[in-house]
Amino acid sequence: MCYEHDISDTVSHRDTLPPPSVLRHVVDVHCHPTDSEIPVKSMDNLPIIIGAMSTLQADQGLVRDLATAFPDKVVPSFGYHPWFTHWIALASYESKESHYRHIFKDADEHPEAFQKLLVHLPEPVILRTILDDVRQSLMTFPSAMLGEVGIDKAFRVPYDYFTSPGGLTPFTIPFEHQLAILEAQLDLAAELGRNVSMHSVKSQMATVELLDRMAVKHGEHWTKISIDIHSCGLSPQTWLSIERRHPNVFLSLSTVINSRSPNHRALIAACSPRRILVESDCHKIEDCAQRTWDMVLIVAEVKGWPVESSWEEVVDESQQGVVRHLENNWKEFVQGNHVGLNKIIKRTTRER
Repeated sequence: MCYEHDISDTVSHRDTLPPPSVLRHVVDVHCHPTDSEIPVKSMDNLPIIIGAMSTLQADQGLVRDLATAFPDKVVPSFGYHPWFTHWIALASYESKESHYRHIFKDADEHPEAFQKLLVHLPEPVILRTILDDVRQSLMTFPSAMLGEVGIDKAFRVPYDYFTSPGGLTPFTIPFEHQLAILEAQLDLAAELGRNVSMHSVKSQMATVELLDRMAVKHGEHWTKISIDIHSCGLSPQTWLSIERRHPNVFLSLSTVINSRSPNHRALIAACSPRRILVESDCHKIEDCAQRTWDMVLIVAEVKGWPVESSWEEVVDESQQGVVRHLENNWKEFVQGNHVGLNKIIKRTTRER
């Protein structure tokens, strides 16, 4: 998930798409279409499958409605994004102000900023209520994922998230608070056997430690689900460490985020050909297909895979193109039940 900005500066996209016979095999594994108005005609014309993310209380129902209306095109995801975790209380609280003072420990150092921010903040919701809501949504949609959830050490709280430009406060959301809410949601995903779309920004070692901890905590329940680190900004070295230790972790890349840095090509080169996925991370449904296809072409270029201009039902494995590779990866991601995790759990335990 990203703030709205002009993506023309981040990628020189081709503005050309392959025929529908190819596009119907493309999956945008992470986008935010309910952040904008969604014309029915745009959904009718959508040539790809999308993974539609939820982020906060207000859009959980929007994603439910979209998935209900277009079940063949939308894989819904339900969860709470780290940028909004300060709106969530881990336990009961005395008042709205007391909750936010507890979250922002330095509120007394910035009294004017805190009072200005407080006006725009909602009444906090108890974590248990949040988890019950996510559980209900996941149970309603058997193919739904948990997402978008995660951790972010770079995010500064804006005065008003829904006004642009709204200005940034001096406050950040305590990492321990983000982590507590993320782990509670991951516990739910492991319990229900649901795959995860995860946000990780400026949190490389914390992400490694989190994955190790979840593997030990949940054992075989963890190996049954897949985790996608979306718009992955990890270094190739950190990714390779995760890839070796966690056979259920994938990465996906978007031009809107990853093309800001040349690191994404090194990451594609380093990543196993079976662990890579593509996404748009767009909030406008009209842009999802093109932005996802832009990343498909980048993956093809780096991996040296041919790009399909038509679709053949049967192709020799040595002749498989980028779309078929990525579609196979998505199928493996959806299927879960990854092998080899028991060895990783034992090794991780010994290392501690």
